[in-house]
Amino acid sequence: MGESVRSVRRPATDGAPAFDLTYVRSGPRTATPVLVIPGGPGLLSMLPYRGLRRWAAGGGLDLIMVEHRGVGRSRRDLDGRDLPPAAMRVTAVLDDLAAVLDAEGADRAFVVGSSYGSYLASGFGARHPERVAGMLLDSALQSAHDLDLERAHLRALFWDGDDEIARGVRGLVADGVDDRVVLDVVRAAYELAGPELVLPLVRHRPGFAWHALAAYATRDGSVARIPGVYEFGVVGTIAFRELNYGAPPDGLPLDPALTYAPLARRYPAFAGEPYDLTAAAAAFTWPVVLLSGDRDLRTPPAIAERVARAVPDATLVRLHNGHSALETHPLALLNATRRLVRGQQHRLPGDEAALDRLPRKGPAARFPQLLRVLAHADTLLRARR
Repeated sequence: MGESVRSVRRPATDGAPAFDLTYVRSGPRTATPVLVIPGGPGLLSMLPYRGLRRWAAGGGLDLIMVEHRGVGRSRRDLDGRDLPPAAMRVTAVLDDLAAVLDAEGADRAFVVGSSYGSYLASGFGARHPERVAGMLLDSALQSAHDLDLERAHLRALFWDGDDEIARGVRGLVADGVDDRVVLDVVRAAYELAGPELVLPLVRHRPGFAWHALAAYATRDGSVARIPGVYEFGVVGTIAFRELNYGAPPDGLPLDPALTYAPLARRYPAFAGEPYDLTAAAAAFTWPVVLLSGDRDLRTPPAIAERVARAVPDATLVRLHNGHSALETHPLALLNATRRLVRGQQHRLPGDEAALDRLPRKGPAARFPQLLRVLAHADTLLRARR
């Protein structure tokens, strides 16, 4: 019933050395566990999701989480060196997941993926369809070619309109604030807390809340690493080579292609995606649940809607949420997963309001509260000037 940390030896292949892949299993053991894949690439599985596994076990879920190759306890080869770029391939990661199921004696699993993890979940379905009992895609990321859709959605909200938010964003850019930073900050604020947090940001110009969001959301020329939580350095190769994180900007304002632009020179150029997941989804023979946040700007709802149309047995669940329920509303994700495991996923659209009302837990749930306090402090300081 407790948490068990284990490892499986992954062999040397295609110029990549052998290494030990670490994973954790928690909760009551079942024949068909739930394989949960976090986002990133770069998020670790061990430390950040202890609470999630504890809540899941309390609800009777048998969870497996794998420390992605290139991060945390799966970062180094048998000689203690960081895994090389040759080891960083989506297909290798998918085979890692299958190897963990083999090690645990599980023929199949319910596969739950969030953001980049949803890309891996769908890829796992394309590469190992016989291992999938059901699937939950949270903030579905399905194609590097969805950048244009993301651009259009962002600009419609923050640039093209005549409301106070769009006017404020245009004013910040006109005043010389880097539009890459403006986008990163405003997007994060909107996803975390909605328009009520964005408004004081654009009214008061950079203040306490702005700087906190900038530290949280923006990238500079250094490679982000928070030991035990997030390590982009090695796995960034996948992001750029296979997911096109270095896509060329289109020259227009608020381009999400700029977010990772400061890191592009460190990584290989885009070489193509391993799968056409949009086409692959049409062949999924298992039930698929899609969680989509109405404030999700990185994987806008139109993507989940498209996948739902393609998958033969799809259930679309709309939440009042931003990006990644795994990070921002984990109890909603766990309850939806429990429905899927029990074969009750078709009831979920009727449960949307109840899922929204569940308590928001974890660090990502506390950050919006802090931002509101900082925004209020900015308001008070402005009033005193």
